[in-house]
Amino acid sequence: MFLADSPPPELQTLTRGQYDLVEFALVGAGFALLAYALYSWTSRDEVGVRYRPAVLAGLCIGAVAALSYLLLFLRWGHGYELTDAGYVPGAEARLALSPRYVDWSVTVPLLCVELLAVCSLAGARARKLRASTMAAAFLMILTGYLGSQVVDEGRDTTALVVWGLVSTAFYAYLYVALIGAVRTSVPAMGREAAVSLRNAAIVLLGAFGVYPLVYAIPVFVDVTATWLTTVQLAYSAADVLAKVGFGVLVHKVAKLRTAEDVASGRDTHQEAVWVSNVEHSRAVLPPAQPPAIATRPTTPTA
Repeated sequence: MFLADSPPPELQTLTRGQYDLVEFALVGAGFALLAYALYSWTSRDEVGVRYRPAVLAGLCIGAVAALSYLLLFLRWGHGYELTDAGYVPGAEARLALSPRYVDWSVTVPLLCVELLAVCSLAGARARKLRASTMAAAFLMILTGYLGSQVVDEGRDTTALVVWGLVSTAFYAYLYVALIGAVRTSVPAMGREAAVSLRNAAIVLLGAFGVYPLVYAIPVFVDVTATWLTTVQLAYSAADVLAKVGFGVLVHKVAKLRTAEDVASGRDTHQEAVWVSNVEHSRAVLPPAQPPAIATRPTTPTA
C-alpha cells in the first residue's frame, strides 16, 4: 500500500542511526563476500576435478557480490547528505536498492550451478537441469525487478502484485527442481556428504525465502525510511547466508565426495583430503605413464 503524496522509501530522510546501520551492513557483507571469494580461490585444489565447477562458481559469486557491495556502499555514501534533520537523500539515493538486482541476476543462476555441481546428476540430464534452473533464476530476478523498481519506480501496487506472481512461478520451479536434484543425489553419496548437501539446500532455499517476503511488504503496509533500513539489513544478511554459508557447505560436500571417489578407486587426488581435521582420504597420484620409445626412421636402400 502506498501513500500518493509520500516519496519512495529511498527518497526519505534517514536518522543517523538508520544510516549508520545500513552502512555497517553493507561494509560487513561486502567484506564477508570478499573473504569467501579469496577462500574459494585459495582452496580450489582441495577439491577433485569432477567437483571443481562448484568451487569456481562460488569464486565468481563471491567476486561479483563483493563488487556489487562496493558499488552499493559508494551509492549509499554519495546518495545522502548529513543535515540537522538527518541524512537527506540526493539524486543517487534512488539507486540504493536497484544495484542488488544486477548482482542477483548473475549470482542467483550461479548458485544453482554451484549446488548442481556436487549433485549426482550427469550427462544430458544434468545439462538440461542446469540450463533450466539458471534461466528460471534469471527470469525470477528480472520480473521481480520490473515490479519493484521499473514500473512507476516500484510505486504501482498492481504492478508489484502481477510481476510478483510471475516471479513467484519461477521461484516455485527452482524449489521443485533443486529439491528434486538433491533428493536424487543423496542415495549416491556417503552419509556425511548427504547430510551436508541437505543442509546446503536448506540454507540456500531458506535464504531465498527472505527476498519474496521483503518484496511483498509494500503491498500491505506503507513504506517508510524504517522500511528501507530493514530491507537493506535483511538483504545484506540473506546475501551472506545464501552465498557464504551455503558456499562453505557446498565446498565441504565437494571435498567429501572427492574423498569418496579416491577411496573407491574411481578417481585420484594429488593431496590428502581433510575435513574438520579428519583425514578422509590419502593422496593418490595418477598412474605414471610409460615413456614414449623414440624410433629412428629407416633409410630406404637403393
